[in-house]
This record gives sequence, structure tokens and C-alpha cells, in this order.
Amino acid sequence: MDVFEAIQKRYSVRKYLEGPVPEDKLMRIMEAARLAPSAGNAQEWRFVIVTDPEKRQALSQAAQGQVFVAEAPVVIVACADTDERVMACGQLAYSIDVAIALEHIALQATAEGLGTCWVGAFLEGQAREVIGAPEHIRIVQLMTLGYPELPPKPKSRRNIAEIVMREQWGRTGPG
Repeated sequence: MDVFEAIQKRYSVRKYLEGPVPEDKLMRIMEAARLAPSAGNAQEWRFVIVTDPEKRQALSQAAQGQVFVAEAPVVIVACADTDERVMACGQLAYSIDVAIALEHIALQATAEGLGTCWVGAFLEGQAREVIGAPEHIRIVQLMTLGYPELPPKPKSRRNIAEIVMREQWGRTGPG
């Protein structure tokens, strides 16, 4: 599967088949995250792979009771060991860097025949407690992972002319 095909097939999976994710696939997925770029090559991301059913249930509760979090065979807790450096553009580096690494995870998972879902609705303190992370570690996102129960549906997206401008805001079309 090429990258564009993975992009087309990736969707937010909220129903997973039962059964584990093979370790070799999981490690290729995590290697994709390791290879992601980061601001200043700081590589502030850290990942806690959670497969224990009780911990997944606790993460589901931290995620405001979203049941599919507990039902996914794997929950990746995406963290940052950060100095909270702000880039020249005014954005926190770690949040962007973790997001890039997570999208590498999502695309590699798709290429492996697996599905993912970004989970941003969660209580950081509760998630930190579940995984035993120290206070200085930021919990940035949760990502569920497993074999999807359903095939992808066609995506509803804005027309490219609505989102792409040329040279300046509001200017569309080539040249």
C-alpha cells in the first residue's frame, strides 16, 4: 500500500474486532512514530502501549466514558517529556511533534490492515494516573488501535478549491 492509499483508507475506527495486535505489526507502527520529524530533533514524544483490559477500561473512563476506548485491543497513550519550548511561530513544539508522530502511527497502522482513532476528549490527570506517569509528563492524546470491525466509508471532505489558496489568503487558482 502506498502512502496516498493509506491516507485514503484511514478513518476513525470506533468498532474493533476482538483479538490482539501482533507484536511485529505493533513494533513497525511504533518504528514509524520513532522516525517522525520533530522541532530541533528534540524527539520529546513518549508512548505507553496499553493492552491490559483493566487499564484500557480506566482509560475509557478518563476519556469521558467513551466505550470504544476500552474495546480497542490497544490504546497508545501519547505523551511528551517536554521543556514546553515555544517555536518562533508561537506554537508549543511538543504538541505538534506528538501529532506528527501519531499520524505516522495512523498511516502505518492502515498499511498494516489495522485501524486507529485519535482521542482528544480525556482528562489528562486521570490518564496520567492510569499509566503512572510523573507530573512533568504531558499526556497529549490517546490513540486506539486494532483490527476494524467495519470497512472504511467514503470520506466527506470540503472541495479542494475551498481549502487551498495561492500566494495569499483568499486567492485561488494557479499562478
